[in-house]
Amino acid sequence: MARYVITVDFYLHTGTLEPFLKLIKENAHKSLTDEPGCDRFDVLIEKGAPDHIVLYEIYTDRAAFDFHLKSKHFTEFNLASQRYVKDKKVVEYEYSNDGEKNRN
Repeated sequence: MARYVITVDFYLHTGTLEPFLKLIKENAHKSLTDEPGCDRFDVLIEKGAPDHIVLYEIYTDRAAFDFHLKSKHFTEFNLASQRYVKDKKVVEYEYSNDGEKNRN
């Protein structure tokens, strides 16, 4: 089965980086430790633009991502973070790297 890769661009309301980071880092940690199908979950802050956060996520397949979306920790993150998010964009990718599984 093909791996499932997404990026999520979050555009935050000015001044909400710190509370948003606390929530997303917890979500990322729980995704990596509690979801066997989550291979990678990076949280990136654009240099010079602290209101723009990018997530880079790799799952074993689409079913693993669907499991993530139904998890308690994602549901809690999604609800709690809404007040900080001005806009969000999700993009799906085809995985073409033949390298080994990265798990951080």
